[in-house]
Amino acid sequence: MSNVGPIGRLGRWSATHGRIVAAIWIVLVVGLGALAPRVESALSGAGWEDSGSESVQVRETAQDAFQGNVSSALTVVVASETVTIDDPAFQQTVARVEEHLEAHDSIASVTPPSQAAGTISADSRTAIVLGGAADDPTGMVRAADDMKGELSEVAAPGTTVSVTGASGMWSDFNEANKEAMLKSELLSWPVTLAILIVAFGALIAAGLPLLLTILSLAASAGSLVVAAQLFDVSIWAMNFALMFALALGIDYALFIVVRFRAALLGSKLSRAEAAAITMDTAGKAVLFSGLTVLIALSAVMLVPSPAFRSMALGIMLSVVFVLGATLTLLPAVLAKLGTGVNRFALPWVHEGEHRSARFAHWGARLWSKPALYGIPALVALLVLAAPVLGLRTGMPSIAVVPSEDSSRVGYEQVVTAFGPGAPGQLQLVGPAADMEEAQRIASADPGIAQASPPQTGADGFGMVQAVPRMDPSDPELGQTVDRLRDALPADVLLGGAAAENYDLETALNRYTPLVIGVVLALGFVLLLLAFQAPLVAAIGVITSLLATAAAFGVARLIFQEGHLSGLLGFESQGFLDAWGPVFFFAMIFAISMDYTVFLLSSAKEHWDSSHDAREAMIGGLAHSGRVVLAAAAVMVAVFFTFALSGPLPPKEMGVILGVAVLLDALLVRLLLMPVAMRLAGRAAWWRPVWVAKALPEVKFGH
Repeated sequence: MSNVGPIGRLGRWSATHGRIVAAIWIVLVVGLGALAPRVESALSGAGWEDSGSESVQVRETAQDAFQGNVSSALTVVVASETVTIDDPAFQQTVARVEEHLEAHDSIASVTPPSQAAGTISADSRTAIVLGGAADDPTGMVRAADDMKGELSEVAAPGTTVSVTGASGMWSDFNEANKEAMLKSELLSWPVTLAILIVAFGALIAAGLPLLLTILSLAASAGSLVVAAQLFDVSIWAMNFALMFALALGIDYALFIVVRFRAALLGSKLSRAEAAAITMDTAGKAVLFSGLTVLIALSAVMLVPSPAFRSMALGIMLSVVFVLGATLTLLPAVLAKLGTGVNRFALPWVHEGEHRSARFAHWGARLWSKPALYGIPALVALLVLAAPVLGLRTGMPSIAVVPSEDSSRVGYEQVVTAFGPGAPGQLQLVGPAADMEEAQRIASADPGIAQASPPQTGADGFGMVQAVPRMDPSDPELGQTVDRLRDALPADVLLGGAAAENYDLETALNRYTPLVIGVVLALGFVLLLLAFQAPLVAAIGVITSLLATAAAFGVARLIFQEGHLSGLLGFESQGFLDAWGPVFFFAMIFAISMDYTVFLLSSAKEHWDSSHDAREAMIGGLAHSGRVVLAAAAVMVAVFFTFALSGPLPPKEMGVILGVAVLLDALLVRLLLMPVAMRLAGRAAWWRPVWVAKALPEVKFGH
């Protein structure tokens, strides 16, 4: 019996207790999977806010004091091109809208249109009915889901009814996003299976990653439903969980199955011992990879936004389940299959082959001529990364919603009738005695088109509603918000949907450097723990940064400048959505470190056995290059299918992540990183005395 470490012993136990392992996973998946069908209705569409911001405080104060006249209230636009509000048909439509709103439990109050409140246009062809929020923002998005179809149907001939505002926009966006995600998933699965069959060379082996993905997704979806009973969980958490479960399930299964084939078919080991050795080597690398992914994503929790934290949670749950299945269920299944893992193999497959002659040849070429290949790769990455210096970010505009959707139609009607700043109305809330002064200050500000007379609410509060001169996504709006906050009386706070977006964007700009710093520092520490070599750990982190910067440089050219907008079918906002830098950075870094661990674990295995820097570099490529390339091919295919989806944010996600993985695999992991190891030579694996004393020794060979 082989002498293996804890992960190897877990692999051996799983291989020899397959029925127990299977039973545990059946109970887990069936128990949580039974909840999975409820995931779409249980998860929320809101949470895009800075929880501790002034604007959120305004919303919470106004919720009770002004009968739900807050940022999440439903804005219902009644419009006509042929009749005015004095026409019986128009009045009938307004009355029906008010009746429907009053009948819904999520509506606290109904405010009819009036000239005094500025909710009837100058030409009397557009009117706004406000449905005050009786629920939290998530509940109001669901209210928009329930009501927008019914309200559109009450329109009398010659009139239209559209639900807009923040809740209406998120309702339409989530619906379009769900349809787009479903379309992308249906497209990505057959593409993924085809690549896996080529990568594994056998139908049975190719099915193993999909098995891990399906089981992990069912468990993840069920656990998100449970989490949603405790706090708001964004619907995006499920979307990201799906992507990462598929991507990591493929990565991990590739690495494990290739190593198992070599251990079983290249020796006379039993199935259980082959599983033990596989998990003691490749399984250990998978564990470190999973921990790196979890650490990178945990840094996103620093951002004080429910949507961000729940999205990170969703991905982390999927990683935990994929990791658990890879370390327990996969060795049990492999031991059961034995040589059957190669059943239905393609003609060119060499059973038991672990070392790739082509990648060994590539490694030898890089070793002999590092500058010839390394300098062009570095220059290419730096050229692609250069545009990132001019990257602009902003919160999503109405352009992320399909042009025919209710919220976008209503938004454009409001802009036409009341001016560009009308959809981004600001709310000034404070003691009633201070509100006349607040109105005077707002009216005098150059960024404000109109400030309404003060309204008096409950508990001694007053409110002034101020209409900006500019579009809600215009950067000048932020300047107006800051200027007003500096000038208003101390007890008067400024909020509204546009201010909430601005506050979240400000928080993201503030936290992005912190999140990036934490991710880089923790990534370095984990690589140092795994490989005991500071220089190798630094190479892994720095090269990961290059691919990430290059991906965001490409993102600027496409999404900010509008290149390829016609081909990809989107309308440029003139900026990248503000969540991109922090959230996509964590995701890209997590994936990049995944490949880094695979490559370096193979290199470390060769270094430990030979103490030859050349053998470490070439052997690492020969044993992991094919896995990295195959895994990257699947990821790129999956991510680029999201680039074909409808709404803009999934396109941003698909393009940025797809480009990042493509560059990371081809230019960084399989070229620049081996060149860096070549230039460092033996120093790459230098192990300081303090590291040897402080850290337990970790070996990836057997």
